[in-house]
Amino acid sequence: MITKRLYRSTSDKMLGGVCGGIAKYFGLDPTLVRLGYIALTFFTVFSGIPAYLVMWIVIPKEPLAIE
Repeated sequence: MITKRLYRSTSDKMLGGVCGGIAKYFGLDPTLVRLGYIALTFFTVFSGIPAYLVMWIVIPKEPLAIE
């Protein structure tokens, strides 16, 4: 049985790879996830910034593919 894991993206990242990893996990476009994150941050009086920092620390980095 293959389990799906949430990782920070190493290939599709702008800052920490959190939004890229979330987009890959849910099968979404990373740009839409980033825009949604920015909108959520503005509408919640910038509480998205500490949330991003926590996710950056908690979500593990994507393992390198061994070929």
